[in-house]
Amino acid sequence: MIKRSFRLPVELDRRLAAHARAHRASQTAVLQAALDMHLSPESGERLEAALTRRLDKLTRRLERLEWNGDLSNETIALFIRFWLISNPPLPDSALKAAQAMGRERWERFVETLSRRMELGPRLRDELSQDAGEEGEGRRT
Repeated sequence: MIKRSFRLPVELDRRLAAHARAHRASQTAVLQAALDMHLSPESGERLEAALTRRLDKLTRRLERLEWNGDLSNETIALFIRFWLISNPPLPDSALKAAQAMGRERWERFVETLSRRMELGPRLRDELSQDAGEEGEGRRT
């Protein structure tokens, strides 16, 4: 082994010491491993592979989020279209009673939605159960 002397900025020295303590290793061992990794010809390839895996995972999550957003938009659009087609405008005489009932139904809806968001079941779970039941029905 060859002995080397060099200076480190105070903050880097603190981080080195903390890392060595956390991993129950000597500071020398940590520095040797870091230098070996940094100077290794494959270090760039390893880093690139790790970043690629991470980006792939993030891409899949974003695609899932996009699909969920599209599903929500289509669901709301279909519901609004159905509601507008199915419900004719009310006469003025029935408007106040309908508004009162609408507020009451809205409050129940919000309570139910809050409960489902906290405790479940979620729509995706119900959809997967329905798909599973359909699949079982087709097999028999």
